[in-house]
Amino acid sequence: MLRNAFSGTFSGLHLAEPLTPAWRAAIFRLGLIWAFLIAAFASDWVAMAAQWWNSSSYNHILLIPAILAWLVWQRFGELMRIEPSMWWPGLLAVAGAAFIWLLGTFGGLATASQLGAVALLVAATITFIGVRASAALAFPLGYMFLLVPIGDELVPGLQMVTASIAIWLVELSGIPAVIDGVFISTPVALFEVAEACSGVRFLVAMVAFGVLVANVCFTSWTRRLVFLGACVVVPILANGVRAWGTIYAAQFVGVELATGVDHIVYGWIFFAIVMALVILGAWRFFDRQPGDPMIDAGRINSSPLLGRLETMRVSAVPAIVLLAAITIGSQAWSRAADQLVAPMPERIGLPEVPGWHRADYVPSVWWEPRADGAEHRLLGRYADDAGHEVDVFLALYSAQGEGREAGGFGQGALPPESAWSWQSPGPDFGEAKSDRLLAQGSTERVAFTWYRTGELITGSNARLKLANMGDRLLLRRNPTTVLILSAVEREGKPAVEAIEAFRRAAGPLDQWMDRVAAVR
Repeated sequence: MLRNAFSGTFSGLHLAEPLTPAWRAAIFRLGLIWAFLIAAFASDWVAMAAQWWNSSSYNHILLIPAILAWLVWQRFGELMRIEPSMWWPGLLAVAGAAFIWLLGTFGGLATASQLGAVALLVAATITFIGVRASAALAFPLGYMFLLVPIGDELVPGLQMVTASIAIWLVELSGIPAVIDGVFISTPVALFEVAEACSGVRFLVAMVAFGVLVANVCFTSWTRRLVFLGACVVVPILANGVRAWGTIYAAQFVGVELATGVDHIVYGWIFFAIVMALVILGAWRFFDRQPGDPMIDAGRINSSPLLGRLETMRVSAVPAIVLLAAITIGSQAWSRAADQLVAPMPERIGLPEVPGWHRADYVPSVWWEPRADGAEHRLLGRYADDAGHEVDVFLALYSAQGEGREAGGFGQGALPPESAWSWQSPGPDFGEAKSDRLLAQGSTERVAFTWYRTGELITGSNARLKLANMGDRLLLRRNPTTVLILSAVEREGKPAVEAIEAFRRAAGPLDQWMDRVAAVR
């Protein structure tokens, strides 16, 4: 049935169907527009292509351009029965896509700027082929958004879910084990569910594959949604089983052999089997009949709603001029915002804190948060007479943008490629972002992070991004300050207790951060 569902789509193709003059003009015009938009936003397309090629989580996206061509090819015969036209409301979508791109660049959020770059191609297509032809190509146009590399944001949550599934299965199999965040300790070793083991790369690829199969092999929306749900749930559960299998095998054949086999099995065998099982399980429920066309041109041409919408036409020249103006205007606005730089003090220093004194910073495992692009960075240690020790890191940025993102990936309390690993979310500490870190299997550290810009103080990277976007939209110059208070767990001196004592002594953190950064 799977073979028939896919092969049946070819039987409806009219490969000899000639292009009408209207379609030749529309394709030529759209090709030029696409070339212009890709060139104008080349940095975003280059960044996306680099992720497709270099990140194992997104290698599957390299296939999506070919899939998109195949999806259009499936619809070719019926599409030729629909007359293309120019549709002015599509320019509103162009403006919306450009605004999304602007917000992404303003907030240093690559996902949003890349989403905007892809959305511009989609919106331009709707504008230059019209509402009826766009309705015929609705699925390929929607599938284009899978070109955007999205998924890294899910890694911490998937790590925790995988660890929870693995420890349940480990205990069920009779192996004594203790879980602490993403670390599982057994009699033979301490295992970490690292970022690479979160299963995000297979989940993302499985969703992309599932969306395609749901469109090609199903017509019932209920069946499509159930199948897509399976494409989300099954790989997550399977990844937990894989993690358990590695831990279980290590008890008998050793850690090195078990993890070595795991990498081979994980990459080439295990999830290929899982994908095949998902397809086999859905096989009997495929309800698209062989030979059925993917779209119904007659129904699209006779739609009263599409007929009313189609009356909102525009000629080519004003549409091209407006699209060019939106593109050039958004890029000019972005460049103007990039020039915004808040005034910076020549130097900053950690102040005195009542009841605390500065101590030598000599951690047993070196810890130094990352703040690329910051004009000033401070790292020091405070101690009090009760024996508490708190490490303080502060970074001050004149602006936020590419290469200087306070909440960007790899920035903050957990520097990449260091001795420290993320263990789990830390205890609740008001507005702060809370993390528990682990080094050398035994040294635990709690870190609380705050961001300060304008009147805002928050531990939420999303709120920081929104505030930065607002500043740049309105061309305001506001510095951004990052404060991280951290302490190592010591016997009789809990980290949270030490940090809480320091915070009480320092007073309101927003005022303390402003005083250190000399911006108020």
